[in-house]
Amino acid sequence: MGHHGHAPGHSHADGHPHLSLAREMKGVMQASVAATVLLVAAELIGGTLAHSLALIGDGIHNLSDLPTLLISWYALRLAERPPTAEKTYGYHRAGILAAFTNALLLLFVAFFLIYFAVERFLHPVEVHDRVMFWLSLVALGVNAGIALGLLRGRRDLNVRSVLVHNAGDAAASAGILIGSLLIAWTGAHWIDPLLGLVIGLLILWSSRGILKESSHILLEGLPREVDLEKVARAILAVESVQEVHDVHIWTLGSDLLALSCHVRIPDMHMDKSEDVLRRIREMLSHDFHITHTTIQFERAVLPVSNGFIMPEPYKSP
Repeated sequence: MGHHGHAPGHSHADGHPHLSLAREMKGVMQASVAATVLLVAAELIGGTLAHSLALIGDGIHNLSDLPTLLISWYALRLAERPPTAEKTYGYHRAGILAAFTNALLLLFVAFFLIYFAVERFLHPVEVHDRVMFWLSLVALGVNAGIALGLLRGRRDLNVRSVLVHNAGDAAASAGILIGSLLIAWTGAHWIDPLLGLVIGLLILWSSRGILKESSHILLEGLPREVDLEKVARAILAVESVQEVHDVHIWTLGSDLLALSCHVRIPDMHMDKSEDVLRRIREMLSHDFHITHTTIQFERAVLPVSNGFIMPEPYKSP
């Protein structure tokens, strides 16, 4: 009697280091929110008094950090929740959804800054370089500090979206700092809207990658680091596996990959089929870091089902 059944494997790697890092990132984000609120108030007030579009633009850019930080912080909290009867996969996708939302916010900010930079080119305004210098110096310290605090969690797409955002803020602040010195030395006030334009383009460029990656994950795309054919061939190399088809691999959340497939094996006792299943799971976890698996066995005498992911099912020689 052949073994034909659904053998789901829900094996996860040890989550304690990940949870510890998540708690650390939550703490960094909470401190970042307080620092960002103070910085935004200083830049918006100072930028208005100094007539500096670069400072106002940087203040608005930093203001967009607040929903970014709050969304990302809340997503980290959600990701810690266990699966429920309604959310059977848990809340791993919360961080990906947060990254997608943050990227959309960044796009809006980028187009806003580019528009006003062009307006300022057409209608130049004298700026106060000293106010620009000191506020940009403070902003550089705050943004660089936040970026360094988030550096350890950069493998998480949600955290990385905030890290990229703040690294861009730090680069913008450095540019404003240099620009204020150039304005003081040359009197060329067109440098200020030029900096605003560069900041807008920088935000546009940095958000594109996050938006593309988060969209790919939300659409259940194949993880970038995984080769589907290599995975199928590796499963096929496990002893007693004759064929593998309907292979699907997707990302549940940061550093959590899932796989489902159909595997054809000869007639054998259930104990032996369980051993084959164990070896497949161990190989997938060790070689490809795929820790959430759903594998369905089929008897070798049965016909192949329709709907293959690959043009033809993988078969042993």
